[in-house]
Amino acid sequence: MNFLSNITRSEGDPRILRTGPSSLSMTDKLARGLGWFSIGLGLVELVAPRKLTRALGMEGMEPLVRAYGARELAAGVVTLSPDKQVGLTSRVVGDALDIATLLAAMGPRNRRRDNVGLALAMVVGVTMLDIAATKAVAVRHGRKSNGDARRYADRTGFPQGVEAARRVATAQRQGA
Repeated sequence: MNFLSNITRSEGDPRILRTGPSSLSMTDKLARGLGWFSIGLGLVELVAPRKLTRALGMEGMEPLVRAYGARELAAGVVTLSPDKQVGLTSRVVGDALDIATLLAAMGPRNRRRDNVGLALAMVVGVTMLDIAATKAVAVRHGRKSNGDARRYADRTGFPQGVEAARRVATAQRQGA
């Protein structure tokens, strides 16, 4: 496919070296994986909240688990979009809610405290991944708001430079 794309390019235009999934950075792959994980978890929370709440000793919290599932789905979809920074940030905020909810379920009357502890450990681990991905995406794709913003003042839009374009335009005027 690169061969066909490069045939149609003018001399001086940049050549396509890589396309497709192979051109994604590890940061992009991590964000994509977290997005799909979020969608999967959201579906489980929406479809089977009773099983989750029973396993965690949180019976009666099914509506909350369903709401968390909807939140996970939304975060996953946004994380898979070009605006993955927003999706990853919402995942971190959602992780904080999950941690608070699980900590509340660690009470001494909960017979399933061991399961809650395991779930809490998993959420903390995923939270660390979410934070790392959020920071990495900000570095790779973010625009800096301080004085180090990207500058395009030295770019012309002419593949061979302004002087070459002027020479061509002058030659065309003289030949006409």
